[in-house]
Amino acid sequence: MPDVVTAPPGPSWSTRLDRLGRERPDVVLVAPYMAYLLLLGLTRLVPPTWLPAAHAVRGVGPLLLVWLLRRHLPPWGRPHWPLAVVAGFLAAGLWYYGQYVFDAIGLGGRLPIYPGEKTLIDPRDALGTGRLFWAAVILKIAVAVTAVPVVEELFWRAFLLRALISWSHFERVALGQFGWLSFLGTSLLSTLQHPDNWAVSILCWLLYNALFCWTRSLLCLMLVHAITNLALYIHVVRVDDWAFW
Repeated sequence: MPDVVTAPPGPSWSTRLDRLGRERPDVVLVAPYMAYLLLLGLTRLVPPTWLPAAHAVRGVGPLLLVWLLRRHLPPWGRPHWPLAVVAGFLAAGLWYYGQYVFDAIGLGGRLPIYPGEKTLIDPRDALGTGRLFWAAVILKIAVAVTAVPVVEELFWRAFLLRALISWSHFERVALGQFGWLSFLGTSLLSTLQHPDNWAVSILCWLLYNALFCWTRSLLCLMLVHAITNLALYIHVVRVDDWAFW
C-alpha cells in the first residue's frame, strides 16, 4: 500500500497574529478601538439585568486584543505622573463646565450632521437604585478608566495623529510629531465620537494633542485620559448630573 502523505500543519494562530502585526502596523493600533466600538453596541442591545456583564465584556475584549498584539505596539514612554494628574483634572473640568458654557451660548446641542436631538438618559430609570445600578455604574467607570484610555490613545494619538502626517508610512513618523493637519484634524474628527459634546471634545483633543506633542508619551496620555474619565464620572454620580453619562 502506498504511504499516506499528510499535509504539514498550517501556521498557528499566534504565528498568524505575529505576521499580521509585522505586516499591518495600522491594524495593530486600529483593531482594539474597532473592537471597543463594536462591543459598545452590546450595552444597547442587552436587557438591563445583563448590563454589568455587557460593560465587563466591552472592557475585557479590547484589552485582550491589545495584549495579544503587544509585541507590535510602539513604545509607551514615561508616565509623567504629576503632569498627567494635573492635566487629567483640568480636562475633566473643561469637559464638564465647558459643556455648560457652550450650552449657554447655543453651541451645546448635538453635532448638526447627526440626526435627532440630545436626550438625557438616567440609568436609574431602567436599573433602579439597588445592586444592579451600582454594579453597572462601577463597571462602566472601570471600563472608562482602563480599556477606553488604552484603545483610544492607540488609535487617536499613536495611529491617526501620525497617519494624517504620512498616511502610507505612518509608522515612520515619530510619536508626538507635530503637524497642523493632524493636530487640528484629529480634534475636529473627535466630534464624530462625541456628537453630544462636540464643542468641548474639540478643546479636550487640542489639549491631549498638545500634551502628546510635548511629552511624546502614550503612557502619559493614557493616564491623563483615565484620570479625566475617572474624575468626570465620579463627579457625575456625586452631583446626580446624568447629562454626561
